Amino acid sequence: MKILIVEDEQELLQSMMSFLKGSGMTCEQATNLQEAVAKIDAGDYDCIVLDIGLPDGSGLKVIEELQKKDHQTGVVIVSARNSLDDRLTGLNIGADDYVTKPFYMPELVARIKSVFRRRSFQGQNEIVHNELRVIPDEMLMYVNDKLISLTKKEHELLLYFLSNSNKVLTKESIAEHLWGDHADMADSFDFIYSHIKNLRKKMTDNGGKDYLKSVYGVGYKFSNE
Repeated sequence: MKILIVEDEQELLQSMMSFLKGSGMTCEQATNLQEAVAKIDAGDYDCIVLDIGLPDGSGLKVIEELQKKDHQTGVVIVSARNSLDDRLTGLNIGADDYVTKPFYMPELVARIKSVFRRRSFQGQNEIVHNELRVIPDEMLMYVNDKLISLTKKEHELLLYFLSNSNKVLTKESIAEHLWGDHADMADSFDFIYSHIKNLRKKMTDNGGKDYLKSVYGVGYKFSNE
């Protein structure tokens, strides 16, 4: 999952960045409203962890900006205990959930995963696609009921394809989803080819169909065709 954390408290921001990355998520950060709006204009995220009280304006404006886009981005509001009205406003205009400061990091991870499931897979704890069965929270994939070991990046890649089934995903968007701000440091897209090759092999070697279709000159799509 690719996460944008919008938070101006540096200590809390770094704690969230560290914990979410340790939970297998790709994280980017913004410390003010202007930076957050620029980030969502430039890329897509699976979920945004959003502080309402930003130094240059209300974080609620980030939600308003998201409403202008055709997106599946979830929003988890992070708020102080005394900002009930702002939390309710955020939920009314499109946020999915909220946590109140101070909070436990595992609770934040659970909220993010729940929002992602609701947004991408209609709240399912398991995703079933023909002979494939995926359990996102446990990073498990079964092919014909046989458990297959995946790396973190392979699991993220599979979920990205499943949540965008039949859509052509560019190599650039795949790289950004898996590596965030560090994607442009790569000299080539060989790392994408390698992950897709390994994921395809793990599916087909265990009796699964090859759903990962190359779209010449553009990227890939996950398709039954």
